[in-house]
Amino acid sequence: MEYRRLGRSGLKVSEVGLGSWLTYGGAVGSDAARSCIRRAYELGINFFDTANVYRRGAAEQVLGEALAEYPRDSLVVATKVFFPMGDGPNDGGLSRKHIMEQCHASLRRLRTDYVDLYQFHRYDAGVTLDECLHALDDLVTQGKVLYGGVSEWRAPQIEQAVELQERRGWHRLASNQPQYSMLFRDIEAEVIPTSERLGLGQVVWSPLAQGVLTGKYRPDAPPPQGTRATDPTQNMFMEPLLQRFVLEAVERLRPIAADLGITLPQLALAWVLRQPNVSSAIVGATRVEQVEGNAAASGVKLDAGVLERIDTALKGAVRWTKDG
Repeated sequence: MEYRRLGRSGLKVSEVGLGSWLTYGGAVGSDAARSCIRRAYELGINFFDTANVYRRGAAEQVLGEALAEYPRDSLVVATKVFFPMGDGPNDGGLSRKHIMEQCHASLRRLRTDYVDLYQFHRYDAGVTLDECLHALDDLVTQGKVLYGGVSEWRAPQIEQAVELQERRGWHRLASNQPQYSMLFRDIEAEVIPTSERLGLGQVVWSPLAQGVLTGKYRPDAPPPQGTRATDPTQNMFMEPLLQRFVLEAVERLRPIAADLGITLPQLALAWVLRQPNVSSAIVGATRVEQVEGNAAASGVKLDAGVLERIDTALKGAVRWTKDG
């Protein structure tokens, strides 16, 4: 496993991280989750990402139980705050009250005194940047959070936040967590250039496009039983990715991966990691074999000729970009 700095910070994270969205605490049993987490740690994955809202805290709890057996200083644990955790008027968003209360709740579920990376899960237009960033800075000062980050913030929002932190003398954001894959390249236009200039690294989610870039879904066959696409509790965002023209484009990637002697998932992860501003690619896993295959993508390099072949193969399928 190779490691990269989280933006301009001194923190080093594994090129491949293990996430828990739609998996741990829900669709994947606790024993299987622990097995995946254990194997990830054995393979050198040190970056484990979750969020309080994933199964309303259950994912954090499963992760905390599994990671308790390892030295805390060998782990980079990340979680998030924003989405509602209850039905009350203060149970969501980025108010100081919600941030502080949910940070403490996450720490209890994760069985730790601090989180390495605490991320604002979305932008909250109803709360001033001054309020939410001041709360984050206080958590860092208290030692309950080591680094702050955001998720799915647009470039102007990131820029405004960092400018305010500089004016106030607060600890600066270290990362952004956006969706990024061969099929979804929206961050390349503005978010990456802005982040590079301001010192944020990307820890990207869905680099395998919810499994579509693994090649498990074929144009002329129904989704295999037991996959995310057949599970109504997990497939709510998959419909655009399962269109025939997308699956046909993914099929055209097979010979490229074969020529390199790697799998389709490894090709997709290597493509994401070709971008220097990407600090880590976060993957989900329901089986140990998936963890092993994904971890092997670390260190794989793609030359200009391969990148050109990939763009040719996917022409017409990269539809979720500002230029698409």
